[in-house]
Amino acid sequence: MIEQAIQTRIEAELPLRKTASTARTRAVAAPLIGSRLLVFVVGSLAVAIAGFGPPRKVFEHAQLTRGFGSVGNVLLAGSARWDAAWYLLIARAGYAPSLGSATVARSAFFPLYPLLIRLLSFGGGETVRAVAGVTISLAALAVAAVLLFALARAELIATAGFSPRRAERAAALAVAFLCLAPVSFFFSAIYPESLFLALSLAVFWFARQGRFLPASLLAALAAATRPTGAALAVPLLAFYVYGPRTDRLPDRPAKLRPRYRPTPQLAWLALVPVGLAAFSIYLWAAGGSPTAPFSAESLWGRTFEGPFSALVLGAGSAASGLGALLGGGSTASQVAASHNVELFIFAVLALIASWQVIRLLPLPYGAYLLAALILPLSYPAAGEPLMSLPRFLLVLFPFYIWLGGWLVDRPRLKVALLSLSAAALILFTASFATWHWVS
Repeated sequence: MIEQAIQTRIEAELPLRKTASTARTRAVAAPLIGSRLLVFVVGSLAVAIAGFGPPRKVFEHAQLTRGFGSVGNVLLAGSARWDAAWYLLIARAGYAPSLGSATVARSAFFPLYPLLIRLLSFGGGETVRAVAGVTISLAALAVAAVLLFALARAELIATAGFSPRRAERAAALAVAFLCLAPVSFFFSAIYPESLFLALSLAVFWFARQGRFLPASLLAALAAATRPTGAALAVPLLAFYVYGPRTDRLPDRPAKLRPRYRPTPQLAWLALVPVGLAAFSIYLWAAGGSPTAPFSAESLWGRTFEGPFSALVLGAGSAASGLGALLGGGSTASQVAASHNVELFIFAVLALIASWQVIRLLPLPYGAYLLAALILPLSYPAAGEPLMSLPRFLLVLFPFYIWLGGWLVDRPRLKVALLSLSAAALILFTASFATWHWVS
């Protein structure tokens, strides 16, 4: 009788579980597919209607971004722009010093993403490599969206005390804001943003379970994808020492002292910088400089000015830019001024959101934000101190978890912010596709 009752209960719950699973799939698939279609259509239409925009000969070397045929040039307009040329060049020719003076600049772009393009393109031409790059970006974004939903749901239930249903609605919002972020067109472009995001989310997912070997290996891959990948060592250590972890109970109560005593597992964290070290060793073995990935940033006018110095310089540039916008001037000066004002707004919003993440989520999330932000905010670029900040912020997923949790019970504000973000995405995608500088 007991077994029959249990079986009856399981059979009764199966439709509910199936419905919940379907709802979760839709929560991820709808913003993912909808946003990518939006980016694709806007990018292609922008070029079809407005043309290819200003000539950028330095990025058109060997037809890297416009060698896809008359149709392909339009279809890939929103994907093959600016730094995409560097990744396509590396996928084709590598980093060998014998390839010319551009080799030093190439060293600023880390190898995992172009290596995957090379492997997936099977020796094909420019079009094949471009399609391979977009395919990798889209596949990685899909993985990232699934992981973000799962991680947001688990953390909001365990830490913020959300009910499962409320946590799922908040997690769905987190995915929507990720996919519709103002510069999320980079997730469809030949850029490593999607790959890095998927790897960093997987690091948190495994670390939360106390599985530090796969977490450290994935962090090493992230460090071979972008310079900020090495910053994942900070949240990994925080997870190890303070949690939250689901593998075992803490050894000590929740105080300032470490909650978990060291075990041999701690040694796995030494794997995190291996990806960066392997890149440096490869450059040295190829006859180049092992420090080239760091010194190459100076080619873009970036120099170390002290921790978070870009914030101070960015504030000054934004104030000057606002004065220039109000006072008039040449078109070029107006564009530069608007960039600095826009970038400082992103910086202010990031600081506000970082504080909210620290308040809502466990220590590893806030620690990750601080560790990841210190690099771009300590190396200001000449003339545009906060250059590329929106792209750096794009992959910092704790922002989306907090945003989803904050807006889940604010329907009007949620709709307003999603609409505003989608409108900005349309504008920035069209600008990017027509060779105007974004981020």
